[in-house]
This record gives sequence, structure tokens and C-alpha cells, in this order.
Amino acid sequence: METLHFTNLLIVVAVGFVAPLALGFAPSVRVPAIVLEIVLGIAVGPSGLGWVTIDAPVSVFSLVGLAFLLFLAGLEIDFDRLRGRVLRLASLGFVVSFALAIAVGLALQAGGLASQPLFIAIVLSATSLGVLVPVLKDAGEISTTFGQLIVAAGTIADFATVILLSLLFSKDAGSTGSQVVLLASLFVAAVVAIAVIAGVERSMRVSDVLRRLQDTTAQIRVRGAFLLLVGLVALADSLGLEVILGAFIAGAVISLIDRDQAMTHPDFRRKLEAAGFGIFIPVFFVTTGVRYDLDALTAHASTLLHVPLFLVALVVVRGLPALLYRGVIPRERIPVAMLMQATSLPFIVAATSIGLTLGVVSAANAAALIAAGLLSVVFFPALSLALLKRDGTQVAAGVTPAVMW
Repeated sequence: METLHFTNLLIVVAVGFVAPLALGFAPSVRVPAIVLEIVLGIAVGPSGLGWVTIDAPVSVFSLVGLAFLLFLAGLEIDFDRLRGRVLRLASLGFVVSFALAIAVGLALQAGGLASQPLFIAIVLSATSLGVLVPVLKDAGEISTTFGQLIVAAGTIADFATVILLSLLFSKDAGSTGSQVVLLASLFVAAVVAIAVIAGVERSMRVSDVLRRLQDTTAQIRVRGAFLLLVGLVALADSLGLEVILGAFIAGAVISLIDRDQAMTHPDFRRKLEAAGFGIFIPVFFVTTGVRYDLDALTAHASTLLHVPLFLVALVVVRGLPALLYRGVIPRERIPVAMLMQATSLPFIVAATSIGLTLGVVSAANAAALIAAGLLSVVFFPALSLALLKRDGTQVAAGVTPAVMW
């Protein structure tokens, strides 16, 4: 039996602790903790000081962190917002976005910069909803038409890209038809899970037991959510699909059935976020930095040019579809929507990790894509918030924006 050592995990966890703490001492620096976690991971990994290598404990915690990240992304889906004109615009926006992404991917292939244009297209089509929701909340925009459009667009982009990645680039990918059947099987399992959980929730006796145990050491609702997460991840893995799809669907299932947050379990989601962001997810992001191939990015000066190229590609692919929102949101907020939708990092990290395993993306392009994602998360939300605050100042001063509805 292999002897397990926890020194590497200790350093990774310590980095995950230090990153947000350091930012907490500098509140004026509006940089998401995940950026610093990845950067510090690079510093302590083989590309930097060489203090950390990826062993079994780090690998397992990192994989669970990836699953939890996608689980919480699915949990952020607000099905009540996905309706009417907002849904139609957001859906049309993603169709346009993916068409642009394919065109960009083909152009990169023609220029000898990418070998799998479809994979690049999928990677460029996502939006970091988890990064944007706090920005929208800070700006007081989360419940406005503008905020609803951004959230709906990010939700659809996240859902679609996860499905497309699992459908077209799974580790055991066969024919597209067989993958569709496997994908349908996973959705059927999710529907069965919804039916079972809804039936359990309607039982007064079971509901009473759940309420009695939810805030004890049993933490029964958290355990149930973790059971669903691991169950759908295990099923996705056994079907040859990517585990991120099972995790994302598990979060979506919880979001769909857990509508009554304030009445029966007001702290349920907060507990899940505490487990994810407090324990597992930081390990995933720090480990991403440890795995980051800095040499592949810096080996050739031409490779460094891929970073601004991919950053511009994000703006083109995810930003330009925001022009469809004219007439629904003020003209001044179109650039803000473009920047917000072009913000992407967690999915890029997850997708490039899968792409490297499958050999559909080069180490240099994977490093450049992550670097572009890091820059988008550092600059785009901060610039968006500044533009929103300026827009709010103009309104307060009597400059009336276009009609929101």
C-alpha cells in the first residue's frame, strides 16, 4: 500500500488560506481571490519555487474541488429568471456567441494557432457567472433587467458549454449519437432524482425529520446534497462523460427543487458554499497554478502573443452578442454587458485541464487561455463596476438613461 504524505496538501491549503487573507488587508484591490490563488500556486509549483508536486491527496482534493465548483455554478441557476424576453435574448445571444466562437476557432486554425477549432470555440463561449454575481450585487443591479440579462446569459453559456464539452470531448467519446444517448441517460437520472427528492419533501414525517436534523451535527441536508453531487458525478464518470457535467447538473437539480430558501432551510446554500469555497475549491485553483506550465507560455515570444489574442477573442465571442440587448437596456450599459459577458476563468481552467488530458489543446495554448482568463477576471469586472458607478452618478445628476423595460 502506498504511503500517503500530506506535506504538499498542507502547502496548497496554506496558499488557499493566505490568498484571500492578503486581499482582505487590501480591500481597495478588487481582484478575485481565485486569481491570487492561481498565481501563488504557480509560485510554489514546479514553474516557481518547486515546493509542491501533485500527489494523491492533492489530486483527490483538487478533483473534488472541481466538482464542487461546477456544483455551485449549477446551484446559481435561477430558473425563475429564465423566461420571457430575457430568456429569448440570452438564448439568441449564446447562439450568436457560439457562431462567432467557431469562426474565431477556424481563423486560429487557419493561422496555425490552434489544431481543434471546435474545442477552442467551446472554451471561449463561457462566462464566469460566479465572478459576476457579486459585482452585480455590489452595484445593486442583480434584480434589474440589466442584471437579469447578464445572469441569464451567463447561465445559458455555462450550461451549454458544459454540455458541449461533455458531448464532444469526453474522455471515452464515441460517436455523437452514442454520446447523446449517454447524455440523455444522465438527464433521465437527474429527472428521477428530482422526482424522488420532491416526493420526500412532500412527506410530512420526512420533512419533520429533515428539519430536526438540518442544524445538528447530522447536517442532513448538506449530506443529502453531497450524496446527489457524488452520485451524479459517479454516474457521469461511469457513462464516459465528464464529471463536471454530473456536478453541474447536481447543482441545477438542487436549484430547481430548493425554491423555498427562506422558509425551511435559510442557511442551506450558505453551508454548501462554506464547504465548497472554504475547503475544496481553493485547493483546485491553487493546484491549477501548481500544474500551470509557465515554461510552455514563455518558451517562445510568439506564444506570449496568444494571450492578448485570446483576450480579444473573449471580447469578440462573448461581448459582441450584448449588442442584441439594445432597446432593452440603456445604450450606455452595452459596453458594461460586453465586458461582463467576456469575463471567464473557472470554465477555461476546467476545460483546458480536460483538453490537455485528451490531447486536443497544446500546453502553450492552454497556458495562454488561462492567462487570458486571469486578465479578464482581473480587469473586466473592475472596469464594469466603475462604468456602472459612473452611470449611476449620471442618473443621480439628472441624466436620464434609456428606458429599461
